Amino acid sequence: MDDLLTSLILSIVEGLTEFLPVSSSGHLILVGDLLHFTGEKAATFEVVIQLGAIMAVVVLYWKRFVGLVRPQPYVRFAGPRGLWLLFLTSLPACVAGLLLHSFIKHYLFRPSTVLAALVVGAICMILVERRHERPTCVSLDELTPRMALGIGCFQCLALWPGFSRSAATIMGGMILGARRALAAEYSFIAAVPIMMAATGYDLLKNFSLFTAADIPFFAVGMVGAFVSALLAVKAFVALVGKMTLVPFAIYRLALAPFVYYFVVR
Repeated sequence: MDDLLTSLILSIVEGLTEFLPVSSSGHLILVGDLLHFTGEKAATFEVVIQLGAIMAVVVLYWKRFVGLVRPQPYVRFAGPRGLWLLFLTSLPACVAGLLLHSFIKHYLFRPSTVLAALVVGAICMILVERRHERPTCVSLDELTPRMALGIGCFQCLALWPGFSRSAATIMGGMILGARRALAAEYSFIAAVPIMMAATGYDLLKNFSLFTAADIPFFAVGMVGAFVSALLAVKAFVALVGKMTLVPFAIYRLALAPFVYYFVVR
């Protein structure tokens, strides 16, 4: 029962933070450390339960994903072109992740590096919001291959646990000319291929660590992540057009002293 409770707590943390610019991996590492759930098995579990969060995005944006295989007339983010844009966005982080996988798992999955990433990411978010350039791209249909690849390069920052994939892609989109709401929407959609690739690779690489007895543990984790991510994405979509990234940056900066005092020190 204790194991299932740990799974449920971590899944809720994953779902609530995966698509917000606060870093799900950072929160999972910190909460896992507090729950004494650490090591290779814990790191793999934290990656695999992302499948639940991924499914929440697929459910919410199902029309967009159906359009990738059954394009509609006059919709440019669809069919081969939509798949090409997602491929360009996913490519940089996939390549970097494959090359740096062992380094990241061994050296960056720790509270001290998460603490640094929380602070650095928060400062970057504040600086991006201080820019006053007018957006040049306001819908997914206006997204260009150059922007898609550029957002993918920014997404590589998320390989540093604690920085936040959502924050990296939203900031990257805004810097490259996307409206904040569009950058957030594309961040959700672009998360699906990169997270599926990361989850599948990590699970195959560490499959021997798990047994049939772990199935309930993973099931609770994925269901909890699905439900909590569904709620978090709906709330964020409602807010993103009305507020900046600054409140999330302030939250990260406010969290940092607690992380240092209770976890790192």
